[in-house]
Amino acid sequence: MVDLNCDLGEGGLEDEKLMPYLTSCNISCGGHAGSEPDITAAIQAAAQHRVKIGAHPSYPDRENYGRKVLTISKSELQSSLISQLDYFKSLLQQEKAKLHHVKPHGALYNHAAKDKETAQCVVNAVREVFPEAIIYTLKDSELEKAANTHGLKTWNEGFADRNYTDDLELVGRQLPYAVLTDTTKISPHVSAMIRDKNIITISGKAVPTEVQTLCIHGDNPNALEIAKLLRLNFPEFK
Repeated sequence: MVDLNCDLGEGGLEDEKLMPYLTSCNISCGGHAGSEPDITAAIQAAAQHRVKIGAHPSYPDRENYGRKVLTISKSELQSSLISQLDYFKSLLQQEKAKLHHVKPHGALYNHAAKDKETAQCVVNAVREVFPEAIIYTLKDSELEKAANTHGLKTWNEGFADRNYTDDLELVGRQLPYAVLTDTTKISPHVSAMIRDKNIITISGKAVPTEVQTLCIHGDNPNALEIAKLLRLNFPEFK
């Protein structure tokens, strides 16, 4: 079985509608987007629909929606991540909800996959605030290695609505073919990942992989239609 996750609590209008189709969600911790009412509402909706709750910390950069690597010191980054996770923990406690996982957002996610020091900052923050949490990350990433070194569990993640380069990096969002919105293209993209255990890159290359969780981005304009499609056509999502 495969987990189906989505980034929520970011001020989007369809969080509540998406919940019935998800098995887990990644809720903003306020670093890149989302107000306290947005975040609390997402926690409440996840609990109501029995969707596993994840924290979604980021670079402290609301101006760029967390999609730019900030030139801040590693101590500043770690301090910010701990603060974001502590804040999220307090909101969880108010709702008597439990945390399942932590998934970094945007540029932090991508940079922690490649940079050992950034990965260690994420791991240190998770160990301090949510030591039992699973970390969602890319297979064979620096974040996976750092987490496993410290005894933290990881789930390998794939992306239903993003294209990949041949080295399994996500195609940069500045390019027009980075984000998939057409459900007729998403279905074979997902089938290759969860059934054939391959990622088909933008050059058509099939790269072997294995994912435990698959992501839909909540700000994808067709997020709801994509979620419905996947749950209707793929019984693997349970």
